[in-house]
Parts: sequence; C-alpha cells; structure tokens
Amino acid sequence: MARLVFDLDGTLVDSAPDLQAVANQVLSGEGFAPISLDEARDFIGEGTAVFVRKMRARRGIPDSEQPRLLASFMALYENAVEHTQPYPGAIEILSRLKESGHSLGLCTNKPLGPCMALLRHLEIDTYFDAITAGDSLPVHKPDPAPLLHTLDSMGDGPAFFIGDSEIDGETAKRAGIPFVFFTEGYSKVRMSALPYTATFSRYPFLPGLVEAMLRRAA
Repeated sequence: MARLVFDLDGTLVDSAPDLQAVANQVLSGEGFAPISLDEARDFIGEGTAVFVRKMRARRGIPDSEQPRLLASFMALYENAVEHTQPYPGAIEILSRLKESGHSLGLCTNKPLGPCMALLRHLEIDTYFDAITAGDSLPVHKPDPAPLLHTLDSMGDGPAFFIGDSEIDGETAKRAGIPFVFFTEGYSKVRMSALPYTATFSRYPFLPGLVEAMLRRAA
C-alpha cells in the first residue's frame, strides 16, 4: 500500500472564491478596488502572508501595512468555507483510497486553523493519518521539511505527493518523492516545466494511476 500525501488548495478543493471574498472584504474596508477571481488564483500557493503581500502589491498598498492587513485577513479567513468546493470526485476517491488500505496525508501552506475548519466543513477531517499545515513548522513548502514531516507520521510504503503547482513540484523534487500532478488546479507554469512522475485531470483516474505507479515501484 502507498503513502499518498495531498496538497489542499487547487488539488482537493477550489478555495479561490473564498480567498477572493476575504481579500475583497479587507480591500473594501481600506477603500481599495476588489481583486478578480483570476487574481486570487494567481496569489494562491505560497501561504497566507504571501497572498496578502501580492494583494497589497496589486493595489499599491505599502509594505508597512502588511502586519495590519494580514491580521485583518486572518480574522476573516479563519472560518472562510462557504464558497470552497471540492473538485468533482475528490472526496469519493479519498474514501475509496482509504478503504483500499492506502495511508492518506495532507501537506498544505494553508494555516492550520482555516485548514481544519474546511476539512470539518467537508467532513473529511478524519480521512488523513497526518496533516502538516503552513504554520505547523518554522518553514513551509517548497521547503521539503513539511512533506517529509507528514510522511514520517504515515508509516512505511512507497510515497507519492499529489499537488497542482510548481510549489508542490519543487517540494516533491527536493524531498526526493515522486510528484503526481493534478492538471486542473492553480499551476502558473507549463506542464513541461514541472518535475512530475504522472498526471491526472479527473479524480476517478487516480486509483488506477496509483496502482500503476505501485506496480512500477515494485
């Protein structure tokens, strides 16, 4: 059986609408124009502080405002789950993989509070044997430490990291773990630029892909 570690935003769920809504509440309170959904997707991937920094830069808000705006953002973000949706089939396939005996982990740059609020909202908080969030360690992805920390809590067996972005690909590469690329997420680069072992575009394809990778690894 495999150890399957998933990214969250852009891999299991499309959370951009909630991030956009939170960002626009903050910006509106400061008298700035809202950001678009595409802009929100562009800002996702490197953690909340970087999201807020990119949001500020897009609206010309000075660096000195980062701590205050980050605090405002986090206060709203803590329970922002209303507009986030799992990708089609994702939850059903997680359940099938778990029932098949695979160990499931989560490695995300989302802070632990919003991460757990979302997992509980989707009723999948018990699916994972290990969860490492963006503030669980002193470093976050693409540093390999969060992925390796997650795997250390998942026992033995071949390991794969399933993600949607160049951040996830770089994390897997630096950790020495095969990267499985979900093509329908938030990647900002060409697929050919990513260090993937395999790709999939729909969750029903994933169990067969895992079995094929395990046969190759045997």
